[in-house]
Amino acid sequence: MALDGAFLRHLKKELEEAALGARVEKIAQPNREEMVFTLRTRTDHYKLLLSARANSARIHFTQYVPENPKVPPMLCMLLRKRLSGAKLAAVRQPGLERLLLLDFDAINELGDEVRLTLAVEIMGRYSNIILVDENGKIVDALKRVDAEMSSERLVLPGLTYQLPPPQNKLCMLEAEPEEILARLRALPADTELSKALLSSLQGVSPVVCRELQHLTGRGADLYTQEMTEEHWERLRFFLTRLVREVRGTEGAPYMAVSVAKKPMDFSFINITQYGTAAVVNRQETFSGLLDAFYAGRDRIERMRARSQDLLRVLSNASDRLSRKINIQRAELEKCAERDQLRICGDLISANLYQIEKGSTVVSLQNFYEPDAPLVKIKLDPSKTPSQNAQKYYKDYRKARTAEEKLTEQIGQAQQELEYLDTVFEELSRAKVERDLSEIRQELVEQGYIRAQKGKQKPVAAAAPLEFTSSDGFRILVGRNNRQNDRLTLKQANNNDIWLHTKNIPGSHTILVTDGREPTETAIREAAMLAAAHSRARDSSQVPVDYTQVRNVNKPSGAKPGMVIYVKYNTVYVTPAASEEV
Repeated sequence: MALDGAFLRHLKKELEEAALGARVEKIAQPNREEMVFTLRTRTDHYKLLLSARANSARIHFTQYVPENPKVPPMLCMLLRKRLSGAKLAAVRQPGLERLLLLDFDAINELGDEVRLTLAVEIMGRYSNIILVDENGKIVDALKRVDAEMSSERLVLPGLTYQLPPPQNKLCMLEAEPEEILARLRALPADTELSKALLSSLQGVSPVVCRELQHLTGRGADLYTQEMTEEHWERLRFFLTRLVREVRGTEGAPYMAVSVAKKPMDFSFINITQYGTAAVVNRQETFSGLLDAFYAGRDRIERMRARSQDLLRVLSNASDRLSRKINIQRAELEKCAERDQLRICGDLISANLYQIEKGSTVVSLQNFYEPDAPLVKIKLDPSKTPSQNAQKYYKDYRKARTAEEKLTEQIGQAQQELEYLDTVFEELSRAKVERDLSEIRQELVEQGYIRAQKGKQKPVAAAAPLEFTSSDGFRILVGRNNRQNDRLTLKQANNNDIWLHTKNIPGSHTILVTDGREPTETAIREAAMLAAAHSRARDSSQVPVDYTQVRNVNKPSGAKPGMVIYVKYNTVYVTPAASEEV
């Protein structure tokens, strides 16, 4: 991961300069893998995020505070009891390990001052947050590790806290560039330079190692066996500069952003290895960099974790409907042969005089197709020829009725499947807990989720998203199906413009005209927002239909968000990049 020990050393300096001596005002645990400490100094206050999430473990000041659960978890209650009012006394980092030790001066239950330590271990899926008492014993941890999970290092209450086992790597705080070069020269000759650096140096990420290789080889891939003395000299120069920056924490926060404006990588050194494929921006602070890099990813991850029950309900309902449709279509194919049943009845009725009772099969000329071969018709020997004819007519009528019913049922099931698809889409766009609550209430009303017993506090309806076009028109975007209905059918004026992606699940979008004639610019920008709030938000040239609200109607009995519309036009747009116009 890009948050290596050297980057963490720079973060440590930032934390010390801002919050050393600050007191713990609040502690929150938004979810199972994150903690947020509110630290207050005499002049300011900070939100310190501690994350043990496998793909985004980190520690830094944050501006994006996650929503807290209604009931705090047990670990959160414990930390509040032990650390509320405590003063941050020191921030320590063993070598260049991906580990920070936050020392707090706190008051215990007896009124004595004690020093408690919060160990924040940033090690991918092994990341953890551990509270250690004044005697070095573990009080508790975000992730307990027992003997079944690890035989090397246990993390359980009451055990002595031990640092993670060290790796056989050189630390730039102690090793000189010459020693590092000697280690590299001793590696197997077919080792790529970036991998050789990664296996030899403590506290550096792959992006730093690739950058050293990129600078040494002037953009070319290098293997240790191919390196000339000029290469080794260039590597010595860049290693010396790196060591100086790490020891003196002289680095700066840099983030590489792709041409599609998505964060790619970050480091404490300038990143040049991506060339024209990325734009490298220098951020103001290391915390601000991490906030910008992980904000979108973490929001999606948090909402995914909180919406697991809804996703399970929707997935099960979709799977059930898909199986039902497949079975019904197979039955419908059988009904396609019903005309043959009627023909068999007609042929038997026309030839009653020549069919002997007790026959099991008869071959008759098909008078509908005189030139065709004789038709073999199976008979029930226990029935008279007339009864066999009536049996074929009865089977024909049953097949015709079944076809009508199956066609109707398949259509209804497909409409329901399309509705569930829209709920999947709105769930993917949910940003806060209230969005999930509205979706959950919608599924309760539609019978997909059983309502909880007792009186439940109704979910307050959220206002639609609101934007303003570049020429001053208001644009409203629905957050979910229930809000789509309110926005289109109750809130919007008949002369307003309604927009929706063509045959693609998404939000209802209303261009508020206020009696004015809508401009082409306003319609296009509203269409860009409609595309941005749909499943096609990552596509280009997205078709968006638009018409006056008066041309939009909701069929009787239709699911939430499902409407029909006439007299529309279509415009092709690229979704708004940042959901803004």
